[in-house]
Amino acid sequence: MRYRMPAEWEPHEATWIAWPHNEEDWPGRFAPIPWVYGEIVRKLAAVEKVRILVRDEELRESARGVLEMVGADLAAVEFFVQPTDRVWARDFAPLFVKNSVGHLAATKWRFNGWAKYPNHLLDEAAGRVIPGLVGVEFTEPDMVLEGGSLDVNGAGLLLTTEECLLSPVQARNPGMSLGEIEAMLGRHLGVDQVLWLRNGIAGDDTHGHVDDLARFTDAESIVMVSEEDPADDNYGVLRENWDLVGDWPLRKRKLPMPAPVVFDGVRLPASYANFYIANKTVLVPTFNDPNDRVALNVLAECFPDRKVVGINCVELVWGLGTLHCMTQQQPAGS
Repeated sequence: MRYRMPAEWEPHEATWIAWPHNEEDWPGRFAPIPWVYGEIVRKLAAVEKVRILVRDEELRESARGVLEMVGADLAAVEFFVQPTDRVWARDFAPLFVKNSVGHLAATKWRFNGWAKYPNHLLDEAAGRVIPGLVGVEFTEPDMVLEGGSLDVNGAGLLLTTEECLLSPVQARNPGMSLGEIEAMLGRHLGVDQVLWLRNGIAGDDTHGHVDDLARFTDAESIVMVSEEDPADDNYGVLRENWDLVGDWPLRKRKLPMPAPVVFDGVRLPASYANFYIANKTVLVPTFNDPNDRVALNVLAECFPDRKVVGINCVELVWGLGTLHCMTQQQPAGS
């Protein structure tokens, strides 16, 4: 029986995250990060279970204290002691799939630290442990793949970028052809067609993740970030991608970009496309920017049956990711 990866807006049983502990990921700026996580969990726990990986018992108690202080519903929170290198569960956690009768399974793709960071083995191991924590069978496709490199509409279409999956820079699967990659995605995620964009946004150290660039908002619609300043590094890249989708049989809407977010001389991957769709809610990264309001309004129109809530991510993005990067949905199963 064929399995497919459900769209993110389909009902969730839970959201998986990993509690922050690696201060090197936010050098000189770690102190506020657990409080940012606390606010995110507070919002998520109001609409679904939140399953949190923690490094050890001490961190579990610390996280619990933060969540109590911010007023999160602890009855909806489950902790699991499982060490990780970083917090970006989108990329190391398994991708859950369902069959036509609603049976849930998981696919645990190989994770190699974005072909960049050698300290990724705890993340790789954690991703393999997650299915067993909830009694779900899983397969292990022989291919490197991160959840942030793709988005699906749950009806056979998958978005990704050439920069991430085909480039020789930070190469995930050297020697694999486009056809071989598409065949793997089809076999394990129930994909009928892969829609290829070119390059991702400036500041993205994953080298082209699509979840900072373009997202499905329903089975027939996408939003894509757009830059109006010709002097900005994203201008040409995003125009090329927009022209590319012109012939796709999908409704298309533009999301703005915030002004460049720079810290310690480093341009950060600040993008409104890194939103997360939870039950009844869409959490959207905001950046103390006039375009925050524009982005929230666009997404409110895309998701009229959900509350669209901004989460200030100026601190979080110093770790080179925001809301979609840190979450992984577990769909509801039979």
